[in-house]
Amino acid sequence: MNRALVLATGWLLLGLAGCKPEATTTAPAPQEVSDSAKGEFCGMLLTEHSGPKGQIFVRGQAAPFWFASVRDTLAFLRLPEMPKNVVAIYVNDMGRARNWDQPEPGTWVDARRALYVIGSRRRGGMDTEEAVPFAVPAAAQRFAEANGGRVVRLADIPDSYIFPDQGSGT
Repeated sequence: MNRALVLATGWLLLGLAGCKPEATTTAPAPQEVSDSAKGEFCGMLLTEHSGPKGQIFVRGQAAPFWFASVRDTLAFLRLPEMPKNVVAIYVNDMGRARNWDQPEPGTWVDARRALYVIGSRRRGGMDTEEAVPFAVPAAAQRFAEANGGRVVRLADIPDSYIFPDQGSGT
């Protein structure tokens, strides 16, 4: 009888092991902009646009969607027709970038953790207002003091700023 109990317990444990939830997907590391990276919305090379860029990874796709501006990156996230199985979002940390026109490799920050300066005088990739990302609050504040604008979190950027035809933007 004891042996039957041990076998039954073993089978039960094996069955439960097969029911455990899937392991969470590890976010891919950011990729660097190549000479052939094209903006998802504009279809133009990212190297042809100045300012911070963005990239979004979706589940099941190895290559990111590229964006010539941070505003385009955020628009992708908020447009209902775009994929929602996002596993990673990166934008250039302009506090570490030395070159506004083409931020250097290694300046990526998780977009969900970044702070953004909106309403500044600096123009983005499509010569429009830009949501300028920073990893460090003090760097965002210094940029806002020098260039105008206000510091906000990702969730606090109004849709009217990302989609300017819907309102004033700031």
